[in-house]
Amino acid sequence: MTALPVLTSPLLDLSGVRHAFFTRQGGVSKGLYDSLNVGRGSADEAADVAENRRRCAGHFGLPGEALSTCYQIHSDTALITDHGWDDERPQGDAVVSKTPGVLCGALAADCAPILLADPQARVVASAHAGWKGALGGIAEATVAAMRTLGAEPARIVAVVGPCIGPRSYEIGLEFLERFVAVDAANAQFFAAGEGADKRMFDLPGYVLSRLRAAGVETCDWIGADTCADEAQFFSNRRAFQRGEPDFGRLLSGIVLD
Repeated sequence: MTALPVLTSPLLDLSGVRHAFFTRQGGVSKGLYDSLNVGRGSADEAADVAENRRRCAGHFGLPGEALSTCYQIHSDTALITDHGWDDERPQGDAVVSKTPGVLCGALAADCAPILLADPQARVVASAHAGWKGALGGIAEATVAAMRTLGAEPARIVAVVGPCIGPRSYEIGLEFLERFVAVDAANAQFFAAGEGADKRMFDLPGYVLSRLRAAGVETCDWIGADTCADEAQFFSNRRAFQRGEPDFGRLLSGIVLD
């Protein structure tokens, strides 16, 4: 098996920590799911999804059962684990661990995956932050769960992975109003859209603001727009715009050696 193409961030180039933002390339799925679809919730062939997940775990030299991902529900639920979940799919939107060999994973196809690490406390986490989860506090909940294992926000490094970019995420005014109702300062993450009733939303910028609010100052977006780059990424919005019935899911993962 050839090596999978991945994106990485120098911020997470930390001793004893490995991470990867996987692309859609290097798997066995076909059609809409071509080719590294890891989403069990998709209508893809289950055997193909299982093989793709095995390949992602194998990228880190781990067995497939080491990969721990949630049944994601756009919540502020962060789950702590000391073992790989294999076929388990507990509901939540973040996986936190201080156990070596547990591959914490987040699935996304426009939503923002977040990988976090405190190398001193040896705690890592992955989180899935769509607009709803980000607004509801998944970033803060993930940091709080990491703290229960000994992490400190000032030491945590976080990277937002490939997600829909601010030039691709057009929404209606009701969306803006929902954010401003929570905090008037949230207006800074919205720019003018093509029409008076439209705005462009900066999801990665907003997620980074929530991480900083949780005390994580060392954080960044990797800069990859899933909706704009079909060759590398799956995209929910792109599939919807084309009238396609489904879409693949990307994986972002982090693990302690």
